[in-house]
Amino acid sequence: MSARTTLHATFCLERSYPHAPSRVFAAFADRAEKAKWFGDPNASEDLTWELDFSEGGRELNSGSFEGRLHTFEATYHDIVADERIVYSYTMTVDGTRLSASLATITLEPAHGGTLLTMTEQGAFFDDSDDPSERERGTRDLLEILAASLG
Repeated sequence: MSARTTLHATFCLERSYPHAPSRVFAAFADRAEKAKWFGDPNASEDLTWELDFSEGGRELNSGSFEGRLHTFEATYHDIVADERIVYSYTMTVDGTRLSASLATITLEPAHGGTLLTMTEQGAFFDDSDDPSERERGTRDLLEILAASLG
């Protein structure tokens, strides 16, 4: 039997947007807005995307990318409109669970726009994922979010 490992990692990202917190919040809460930057329905033919953005609600995003099946599955635990989103999620590739994380997003009015702060606490399993790559990928998503806001 091979040795099983768990690596714990936490990162915190900040990103300012020149839009009101309600506009940034809507990019997470509204399916059409979220599709512009996360879970693009045109990404692959086998994409499954479900979004129930409510406390206790679930999000599932599963589809092929570079020939491998990637699955993001989340549960929303706390939602305060225009202020806070807390959810836990797992990432799986080709049936192998890479990680389980707790993410907290806060939105604060700042300089006529919004300061988004995202803190993620993750457990990464069996050397199958790199926390620094997750942080980089999340930072990239926040940039795509910026572009989608216009």
